[in-house]
Amino acid sequence: MSTLVLAPAGRRLKALARAELTLLGRNRSALVTALLVPLALPFSVRPAVDRIDLKAQGLNIGTVMLTAAIGFSFLFAVYTSLVSAYVARREELVLKRLRTGEPGDAEILAGTALPAVCVGLVQSLVLCAGCAALLDAGAPRAPYLTVLGVLSGLVLCAAFAALTATVTRTVESAQVTALPLVFVSMLGSGVAIPTEVLPDRLASVCELLPLSPAIRLVRGGWTGQLSGYEVLAALATAVAWTVLAVFAVRRWFRWEPRR
Repeated sequence: MSTLVLAPAGRRLKALARAELTLLGRNRSALVTALLVPLALPFSVRPAVDRIDLKAQGLNIGTVMLTAAIGFSFLFAVYTSLVSAYVARREELVLKRLRTGEPGDAEILAGTALPAVCVGLVQSLVLCAGCAALLDAGAPRAPYLTVLGVLSGLVLCAAFAALTATVTRTVESAQVTALPLVFVSMLGSGVAIPTEVLPDRLASVCELLPLSPAIRLVRGGWTGQLSGYEVLAALATAVAWTVLAVFAVRRWFRWEPRR
């Protein structure tokens, strides 16, 4: 019985994802933002990173640049591109029409998110291989933590994209409403500046930011410096933010244009 139920849902999800991927391919600006920005931005933080004593924190330039690149992929390939996608589909009445058919609400949102999430996942894998080979990042000491970090970051960014879309009126304003999380994550979650080099009290606060657990797990997987307690704390924080975002989306997501 469960197989019979899941098969049609899988086909619907696949069809929605294929349609969204086609639309993404036709939107050049969204495609450039998703594919090129995460690869170029890490080099902009290289001068600041070079002035930090990374060895004192058990880090190296390869590990820091790797984490920065994956963090930028979360923010631009997944989060900002999905905010624009959700708002565009809502304003074009695509979401409203889909709700009159067989797909459920969760299927519609997940189908819209799948292409961006897959782009972010592929980018993360390519970045891991590239940084390990070209920047002497080496192999991850606890690869399962890096996997958990990447997966939690992708899921959380997709959930927060749907949440941000609830307060975004137009596609043009999506770039503005997405900025707070982007800036907070870049500065406080360890994307541009490792939290390990921040004062202890400030670092403790920054660890509670939405994207911090994913970044911490990715970096911890590479360095192997996270204790069991720190891993559990990061996972608990990531789950808490994701559950909160999903609850808010179920409660306040708008399926019709904001008039």
